[in-house]
Amino acid sequence: MNKAYDLLKEEKLEGLDSLGFIFEHKKTKARICFISNDDTNKVFYIGFRTPPKDSTGVAHIVEHTVLCGSDKYPVKDPFVELVKGSLNTFLNAMTYPDKTVYPIASTNNTDYMNLIDVYMDAVFHPNIYKYREIFEQEGWHYEMEDADSELTINGVVYNEMKGAYSSPDDVLSRQILNSLFPDTTYAIESGGDPKVIPSLTYEDFLAFHSKYYHPSNSYIYVYGDVDIDEMLEYLDKKYLCKYDYLEVDSEIQMQKPFDKPVDITLDYSIAADQDVENNTFLSYNVCIGDVLDPNMYRAFDVLNYALVSAPGAPLYQALIDADIAEDVECSFEASQRQMYFSIVARGANEEDKDKFVETIESTLKREIQKGIDKKTLYASINGEQFRARELDFGSAPKGLIIGLQLLDSWLYDKDRPFIHLHAVEIFEKIKSRVENGLFDYIADVYLLSNNHKSIVTLRPKQGLTAKDDEELKSKLAAKKAAMTAEEIAEIVEHTAYLKEYQQTPSSKEDLAKIPMLTRFDLTREARPIDLAVYEENGTTILHHKVSTNGIHYFNMVFDISDVTLSDIPYVSLLERFIGLMDTEHYTYTDYTNEMYLHTGGITTSTTVHEVFGEHDKYKISFEVRSKFIYDEADAARDLVIEMIRHTIFSDEKRLSELITAEKSHIEANLNAKGNQVAATRARSGFSKRAMISDMSSGLEFYRFLVDLEENFDSKKDKVISKLNKLCNTIFSTERLIISSTGKAEALEQARSLVNDIRPLLSQTKTSFEGQDEYEPHQVKEGLKDASQIQYVAMAGDFVKAGFKYNGAYRLLNTILGYDYFWIKVRVQGGAYGCSMNCSRQGDMVFVSYRDPNLLETINVFKETGDYLKNFDADDRDMTKYIIGTISGMDTPLTPSQRGLRGLNCYLSGITYEDLQKTRNEVLDATVEDVRALAEPVEAAISQQYICVVGNENAIEENRDIFTSIQSLY
Repeated sequence: MNKAYDLLKEEKLEGLDSLGFIFEHKKTKARICFISNDDTNKVFYIGFRTPPKDSTGVAHIVEHTVLCGSDKYPVKDPFVELVKGSLNTFLNAMTYPDKTVYPIASTNNTDYMNLIDVYMDAVFHPNIYKYREIFEQEGWHYEMEDADSELTINGVVYNEMKGAYSSPDDVLSRQILNSLFPDTTYAIESGGDPKVIPSLTYEDFLAFHSKYYHPSNSYIYVYGDVDIDEMLEYLDKKYLCKYDYLEVDSEIQMQKPFDKPVDITLDYSIAADQDVENNTFLSYNVCIGDVLDPNMYRAFDVLNYALVSAPGAPLYQALIDADIAEDVECSFEASQRQMYFSIVARGANEEDKDKFVETIESTLKREIQKGIDKKTLYASINGEQFRARELDFGSAPKGLIIGLQLLDSWLYDKDRPFIHLHAVEIFEKIKSRVENGLFDYIADVYLLSNNHKSIVTLRPKQGLTAKDDEELKSKLAAKKAAMTAEEIAEIVEHTAYLKEYQQTPSSKEDLAKIPMLTRFDLTREARPIDLAVYEENGTTILHHKVSTNGIHYFNMVFDISDVTLSDIPYVSLLERFIGLMDTEHYTYTDYTNEMYLHTGGITTSTTVHEVFGEHDKYKISFEVRSKFIYDEADAARDLVIEMIRHTIFSDEKRLSELITAEKSHIEANLNAKGNQVAATRARSGFSKRAMISDMSSGLEFYRFLVDLEENFDSKKDKVISKLNKLCNTIFSTERLIISSTGKAEALEQARSLVNDIRPLLSQTKTSFEGQDEYEPHQVKEGLKDASQIQYVAMAGDFVKAGFKYNGAYRLLNTILGYDYFWIKVRVQGGAYGCSMNCSRQGDMVFVSYRDPNLLETINVFKETGDYLKNFDADDRDMTKYIIGTISGMDTPLTPSQRGLRGLNCYLSGITYEDLQKTRNEVLDATVEDVRALAEPVEAAISQQYICVVGNENAIEENRDIFTSIQSLY
């Protein structure tokens, strides 16, 4: 073993098929964790305990700024250079309330080490000490274009947090954390309060980095198929050995228990025309205790489901039946020193606060006395165990999620770092104690009888954002009025200087210092499509032969391409409500329990698949997705059939509850995903596919739900009739395709299941009802809300304008997103982000995220064609863009994702040859190919489909842009 380290711990991690090692660097006491296995998607991070002392956002600003150049890599944006020119499978940085983490991942060994070296130099030797401009750009600075201009504040983190403070969900979660731990670092806003951020000085910012960003305060994590000795040697020789030990006071203090609960009421902003009634958030929050208790760490995920999250769960149902809320949510947070449990009533009223608390506590008391339903507890545990076996985290590398979970213990106790990585064993232990009343005990001790709790009420206030904006405007106007002419001139001069600094690119010499792969490191061959097509008794079976750790992903795919537009929102209701209502043989509560006792879940999804090579043609599928271990196939089959053939939609009370809850859920999504709303609405003017998306999950669907809720008595019969008819129309043998993901055993099982299922489905293909009249229409729409920022989208159709898609278009995402838009919209404009996307069918959309600007961003979009006409790049730069694009195309997929990819290729008519052609066009792209895209981009932009979601005053001030201005809600 390397002599620079002590091996403190070695542990077998059974559920992860891995070995865990903890080392300590002798000289600095830096902590290093290795999780060693054969996973080629290797992960690394370096993290630091960074407890802030105020809400200036210093930890967050440091996180942004250290990635803006370092001693070894002195370019202005090495992070962006890595995104453009590496094969990373993850690259980011995250600020938490008590820590800051810098993770990377890659499947390429050279790339992996390149990324690590840039990140290590960034955190230890950043350019923030040399260039104050970095702090001003990413944190905050005053701006004045000229002496007659208004004094304003700008900065990337400043605008990001204005967006965060515009979301009531974000505000509430922040206040819950603050309320439970008022004497600790968790009472502070680590991301930064926009009202406080401008009080952060450059000197205090540097002092924070100097104090906490030292090896003695670091946590280094290495995961996957990595040579341990080589990595230890690298870390020591390149970085750690150059430091001496430093005593860093970063301990995270525990909050003393409360003698009695605290009650806090705060306001949040809604638009001037938004209704105050049924817009309050009520929350009941309890400190569970030390995060180093591995049993409670897992048990409360189970209890969450049993008490609140399961369909018909007692606390959820009691609050709904008491007419206290439109929807009820529960969260269990365990990523800080003390865990906490929250129950949130959405769509409530402030005057019901006492009733809210009384209903929760009386229901808890009743459930504890009679015993929490054991079948629900077992179902919850089985579901958790299935997820622990599956380890499917979507697009996030498995090793990253494991590494972040590791910090839930490692950050607070160096001697017990792995206690939360034994999920399977802990759940078995918990399961063995269900019959002994474990959950009744913890519900009593930790929830009902625990005084360490808070009641946080978030009530709506019309025009609060406008009031805050006016106060800030007046404050800045007064500050300017008190300035001398020289001070004003200094700010004007500095504003111009900062913009010039931002516009000046890094030198070629500095850019060449960023390590980069070559085109020879890229695989020329496209990733194979996991797809073999079979037929069984008249039904097509798609088999995706993938290793799945003994899980069969079995999807019943029903072709509903002939669905009419007017039926789309009802199909969306069916997708959301089926499985959540009684069936002929089960109550909806019992059905869900049976599902998790026998499967890893049964879900539904409506998906629109582009038809390759045909403009605005698509196939629509209604998918019933199930996953189970092979021995549970019969039970899974019966449960799927019970759901799609025997659901009872006539329970009017339950139907009304689901409509109201879904409306509340979609409303929250509209607020959190304004960029998606803006992009979809802009595209819906020319794309029927986008219109379908809007009608099934976007703003149009939200308005449909609002109408159903307000007019339920007059519309309920139609809804019930529609849902029944849709079941008969959709779930037909004539529409069925099977998608089966697993090894050879999965295919044989799929054949058997098809023969069982076919006789139980409708045997005829009936048509959808309603109208299908999509009319293209111009969109220039402003959607007002109470946020402090905007989401600006512009879209158009380049295929309709006479151009054809090719692989070079994929480069635009990289070139525009991380060059042109990055500089113009983020660096100079202060927006948190900006991106573009285009489809094979011709949809092209540009959209900004948490953007302080509106008209300025639209003008940047309009000038995109000019940028592309003048685009220039040497061979190194083109290689960089190509590598970054290929990285996005080669993101590792989980077994279930590989199956869904094969299904999508089949339904879209995409062959391996098509994928290879596109890949070749990316790999062989030239500067001339990129410049040639200027014309189709200009053609799309000239169509000017525009949608802006955001600040009501900003939209009103720019009303000449729009033909329609409406409230978002």
